[in-house]
Amino acid sequence: MAKKKPDEGPLNLTPDMLHTAARVEDRFNGWIQNRATDHAYHRTVIAYDTYGGTGWVRVLGRLVLTPNGQPAADVHASIRGWKSFVSVPLPNDTAWVRVNDEEHMVTSDRGGIIDTVIPGDFEPGETEIELWTDGSLVDSAAVRIIGEDSTFGIISDIDDTVMVTSLPRPFLAAWNTFVLSEHARSPVAGMAVLYDRITFMRPDTPMVYLSTGAWNSALTLKRFLSRNLYPMGPLLLTDWGPTTTRVFRSGKEHKRNSLERLAREFPWMKWLLIGDDGQNDEEIYGEFVENHPKNVAAVAIRQLTVGEAVWAGGRSKRHGRGQGVPWIYAPDGAGLASRLTERGIISTV
Repeated sequence: MAKKKPDEGPLNLTPDMLHTAARVEDRFNGWIQNRATDHAYHRTVIAYDTYGGTGWVRVLGRLVLTPNGQPAADVHASIRGWKSFVSVPLPNDTAWVRVNDEEHMVTSDRGGIIDTVIPGDFEPGETEIELWTDGSLVDSAAVRIIGEDSTFGIISDIDDTVMVTSLPRPFLAAWNTFVLSEHARSPVAGMAVLYDRITFMRPDTPMVYLSTGAWNSALTLKRFLSRNLYPMGPLLLTDWGPTTTRVFRSGKEHKRNSLERLAREFPWMKWLLIGDDGQNDEEIYGEFVENHPKNVAAVAIRQLTVGEAVWAGGRSKRHGRGQGVPWIYAPDGAGLASRLTERGIISTV
């Protein structure tokens, strides 16, 4: 097998090896599911905030077994990271979603993730979905319906953009993910104020958080955003484990595919892309700008401090590129706000 280059991402495998990796994961999940059932874990549905258009809604959720059957913790709770991973996925299982007083059956994937599109007739603005399965509580989530009158939105990275995590150094990543209390996580200075300012001036601005984080951490991230006064919006996360093409899912591909999907779903939308210069955001956003220049209002990159860059494994060596799209750089939210105002991308009013 050819040696993997450092920048190629997760290792590609032969079909036989991929089949073995997926089979091992499925067997492990089956074993842990049986153990959880023996310990009287409860079937639980977790509904995630999501978005849609006037003719459809994207349903996001997760089917799991949990010790108490509760889908979420109180927003003020202080929870160690590892507790986000004690739930057991329910793969290829069935749930029901209620939206606009209509019920639809949906199915989870191998990781217990529900990600499907429900057709319907929806008014732009806020609505709600409800999700449940046999023997579970009903969980609800907010849905942002984006109409063609909404022409400006924000897509934001999370790690080292809104929350200081200093990833992806393996040990520190494990510490932040599994050990650190939620309340020990620090917000990036000024970013919540920047996002709040934009959404206040443009009340119809959809907010989307795009991260390589695992779906297990979705509720943790949502509580962090709420506590630190960030505007709420759907989280587009990924899942861990082998796929049909890789041993581990590629975070870069997840971001690329999510951006491409949003461009297809809302071809009239101009997005403000916000990330950091730690590793890949400039590369991914630059590719999107080159492919969809008419769908980008600007790219705002938060510059890491020297210490953060060291822990994050260095800075990106790429520079902003794109066909006439402004690239804005600053170390914090206040600096980005000032430069975005100077370029006329956000108003001073």
